[in-house]
Amino acid sequence: MADALLTKEAVMEAHGANAAIAALLTADSSIITNAKFACNELTLTVPREKIVTACEIVKQAGYNFFEDVTAVDWYPSEPRFQLSYHILSMGLKERVRLCVLLDGGDAVVDSITGVWPSANFYEREIFDLFGIRFGGHPNLRRIMMPEDWQGHPLRKDYPVEGYR
Repeated sequence: MADALLTKEAVMEAHGANAAIAALLTADSSIITNAKFACNELTLTVPREKIVTACEIVKQAGYNFFEDVTAVDWYPSEPRFQLSYHILSMGLKERVRLCVLLDGGDAVVDSITGVWPSANFYEREIFDLFGIRFGGHPNLRRIMMPEDWQGHPLRKDYPVEGYR
């Protein structure tokens, strides 16, 4: 990873003209808390309370296709959870990853279904398997596990054989 840029300062210096970075910084200079550019992929970390705003801004900047959102459980580290939103600009032929970090004891973030309705089922899957709640989601309920299932099976502290 000789070409990797692993600090916000280095990414801003090398890629400050990127459409997503420029739009986000123009709208709110504090919206990007961290950044990295590695393997030809741009990752921008935003505070959880600004994820909807960040999605609206990059959408207006030409990032017009929401690919998916996924979660990572970094247990036992804190912040425990990382949400990664993958967004594509077909016109610019660029991708951006927006990341949100969440503490294990407060795993709640606003839903982006108002910006991209296609996030609906991804958010439900994350809720079901990781237990992360999405505020304002139109139908936040289990999608893969039975409604009466105990726990969230993709959490790293979930028992291998389930709760007994």
